[in-house]
Amino acid sequence: MMRTGLFCFVFLSVFTMATARQALDTAEVVTIGGIKQFITIKGKDRSKPVLLFLHGGPGGSVLSYAHKFSAALEEHFVVVHWDQRETGKTLELNASPVPLTLALFEQDTYELMQLLLKRFSQTKLYLAGHSWGTVLCFSMARYYPDLLYASIAISPVINQLESERIVLGLMKEKALKEKNEEAITQLSKVTIPFQNGDEIYYHRRWLMYYFNGVKNVDEKLPRSYVLWWAERWLAVWNEASAINLLEVAPALSCPLYLLTGRDDYQTNFGITEQYYTKLTAPKKQLFWFEHTAHSVPSSQPKLLQDIIINKILPETFRAADQPALVK
Repeated sequence: MMRTGLFCFVFLSVFTMATARQALDTAEVVTIGGIKQFITIKGKDRSKPVLLFLHGGPGGSVLSYAHKFSAALEEHFVVVHWDQRETGKTLELNASPVPLTLALFEQDTYELMQLLLKRFSQTKLYLAGHSWGTVLCFSMARYYPDLLYASIAISPVINQLESERIVLGLMKEKALKEKNEEAITQLSKVTIPFQNGDEIYYHRRWLMYYFNGVKNVDEKLPRSYVLWWAERWLAVWNEASAINLLEVAPALSCPLYLLTGRDDYQTNFGITEQYYTKLTAPKKQLFWFEHTAHSVPSSQPKLLQDIIINKILPETFRAADQPALVK
């Protein structure tokens, strides 16, 4: 009996280890916020901590190129990508039955976090977001810090109305200096916060031209697309842009990491540095990406993953904090 019991114990231990190390590569439809929403889950070991990535935009699915900045992460995390409501494959499944608000996206994010924590029998996860996604990262860090090992804000939205004003002033100066009549005329029509699609088109058009080195802007950013985007997203974007984290969130109860391009004028690098200096958090760090503007994940994918794996993960994760994995 003793040998049989020992055999069973060893068998169960080996089975549990094999289950824990099971690789994941799935695409799933889950119910979040009362509608069907699309996620992918990838990782080499299902016992690793979960990292939920929140895309930018709003409306900017990254599923078509997520592997470029996630492949290395999958060795150390269970990486989850999500098409938020009214975006990508989630929109193909169903439209949002209610108007889009920041509170709605916050609730969706919280529900997905709870779903993932339950699925993988974990108590905390990592939350990473880019641009618009950082709005949700900051919200979760403010309201649910106990659920996060860390919040990782890439090209962070911190005081966006001020960011838009700063670069608008710089663009007007450049246009006047160059006597660029087209730019002068279009930029004179821009107000902050943006009132319509034309205003955001003029703003982003000349931002790309003057600060991102894009000369064929109309090919990269068609006006028709911006007008379509504004009709769907401008209201919720303005709602998020009105938040000033320097005032409402000078302290957080979970670790926060800010990753920003040294040349990012869209979510202004100076405001990011200002917030980092003011912020009080259990752990915090600001990582600079040299010669980089707003699109950190696509322009610096290796460095982005290196920082998360070699800097953030060792500083914040303790396996002892997690309960034993249950299949």
